Amino acid sequence: MTKKRTVFLRVIVSVLLVCFALYFLQKLLMPKYVTGIVEGAFVAEYYEEENKDFDVIFVGDCEVYENFSPVVLWEKYGINSYIRGSAEQYIWQSYYLLEDSLRYHVPQAVVFNIQSLQFNESQNEAYNRMSIEGMEWSKSKIGAINASMTEEEHFLDYVFPILRYHSRWNELTEDDFKYMFHSPKVSYNGYFMRVDTRPVETVPEGNALADYSFGDKAWEYLDKMRELCEENGIQLILVKAPSVYPTWYEQYEQQVEDYASKYDLPYYNFLELTEEAGIDYSTDTYDAGLHMNINGAEKLAEYFGRILSEEYGIIDRRGNQELDDIWAENIKEYENEIDRQCEYYQVDKNTLYRYRESDK
Repeated sequence: MTKKRTVFLRVIVSVLLVCFALYFLQKLLMPKYVTGIVEGAFVAEYYEEENKDFDVIFVGDCEVYENFSPVVLWEKYGINSYIRGSAEQYIWQSYYLLEDSLRYHVPQAVVFNIQSLQFNESQNEAYNRMSIEGMEWSKSKIGAINASMTEEEHFLDYVFPILRYHSRWNELTEDDFKYMFHSPKVSYNGYFMRVDTRPVETVPEGNALADYSFGDKAWEYLDKMRELCEENGIQLILVKAPSVYPTWYEQYEQQVEDYASKYDLPYYNFLELTEEAGIDYSTDTYDAGLHMNINGAEKLAEYFGRILSEEYGIIDRRGNQELDDIWAENIKEYENEIDRQCEYYQVDKNTLYRYRESDK
C-alpha cells in the first residue's frame, strides 16, 4: 500500500469517526419529549404506523390533538383516522404536514381546525421545532422550515440540530440517555389523553383588538390546503373545537363562515354544538375549558364520527383483518394509559364517560 493511499484511508476513517461522534452527540442533545412537554413527539410518531391508509386526517394545533379521540371513531364507526397535530401548529405547518401525508396515502377527508388562522407569522421557535423536527426529510419539510422560520432562526439549524442544541449539556436528564435512539409512544393515533377534571368556572372576556382580520399568509395557506384537497379528491372539513379560551371572536367566526360559503366547504363550530355533542364543561375539561379531557374528546368523536359517516360517507373499515389487529393493539394501549392516569390523578375509572356508557 502506497504512502498516499495510507494517508487517504486515515483521512477517510477520521472523517467517519467525526461524523459518527457528531451523530451520537446530536441524538443525545436533542429533546426527547417523553415526559413533561411531550407535544414535540407527536409529529414523528406518525411515521411509525404500520398501515398509513387513513380515511380521515386531522391537522391543526392542540384543539385537534386534545379534543378528538380516534379510538372512539374506530370503535363506534370503523373510521380509520390519525391526528397530525402539534403544539401551536400554524396553518402553513398544517399544510405541509398534509402534503407530507399524501406521500403515503390519500384520505377521504381532511379535518382542519381553524384556530390558527389568527396567526400570520410564526410566534415562537420552540413551537416551530415541535411541529417540524419530527417530520421526515422531504420537500414538504423543507417547505415547512422556510415558511416557519423566525428572523432569529437558520435553515442549517434544522438540517443539523446539534447546531441549535449544542448547549443543552447542563439540561441533560436520564431521559436523554434512556431514549437516545427510541422513545415510547406518548399519543394514541395523535391524540393526547388526560383523564383528570378541572371544570370551567369563569370564561375570560377577550380583549378588544385593533384589527380582527386574518392575515394574507394565513389566507394563502388556507387556499393552498383547499386546492391540494381539490386536486386529490379529498373532502376538506373546517372545524372549531369547543375550547372556551383563547377567545374566538365573532369577527373571526364571520370570516370563516364567509370563506366556507364562498368555496362550499362544510364548517362545524363545536362551541355552538356543545349541547348536541353532550359536552359538559363541569366534567369534560381538564384545564378549565382550554382543552377536553377524555370525556369530552370521546363525546366529541362520537358526535363528529356520526357526521363523518352519515354525511360524508366515510367507510366503516371494521372487518379488515389487518386494521382490526392494529386497532385491537391500539385500544389495549389506550386502556392501559387510562388505568395509569386514573391511578396517577386518583380518578375513579368508573366515573369516566367511556365506562358509564359501556354499562348502558
